[in-house]
Amino acid sequence: MAGVLVLNATFEPLAVVPVRRAVCLILADKVEMLHSSGRLVRSERLALAEPSVVRLSRFVKVPYARHRSPDRRGIFARDGHGCQYCGARAETVDHVVPRSRGGRHVWENVVAACRVCNANKRDRLLGETAMRLRNPPGPPPAGLWIEAAAGSMPVAWSQYLTAQRRSA
Repeated sequence: MAGVLVLNATFEPLAVVPVRRAVCLILADKVEMLHSSGRLVRSERLALAEPSVVRLSRFVKVPYARHRSPDRRGIFARDGHGCQYCGARAETVDHVVPRSRGGRHVWENVVAACRVCNANKRDRLLGETAMRLRNPPGPPPAGLWIEAAAGSMPVAWSQYLTAQRRSA
């Protein structure tokens, strides 16, 4: 199980928490369960449906905009785990402008790449090769950090995360 998606009272994704933490929040009446995973969490005196998505009962103000620096998991999630040069399964991260040539490690300069394309490009600029990017790199859509944090996204989460992407 990937965990439990926690939504603000306004249905904005806030975090992914372990099932045990979500159950504690439900028992404390701090959240309401929107979707269940179909399994049960049992104790000596209680059987409760295992939550998949919960919503806070009260609005929580998030004081800052989430900004993540690029990491391997986030880059792969943004690029759909596909090589941005040939479309094959990505295995490495490539800097479009190599770091040896002054390229920075920012969202606009990193892409997912297969080993063959990364080895062929080496430390050259795109203009020095016959390679072309399939999609221009950029910051990930809002809500992608949740997919990257969870590893896999349950079907019940998709409606909340796609709504977040449309509003961003």
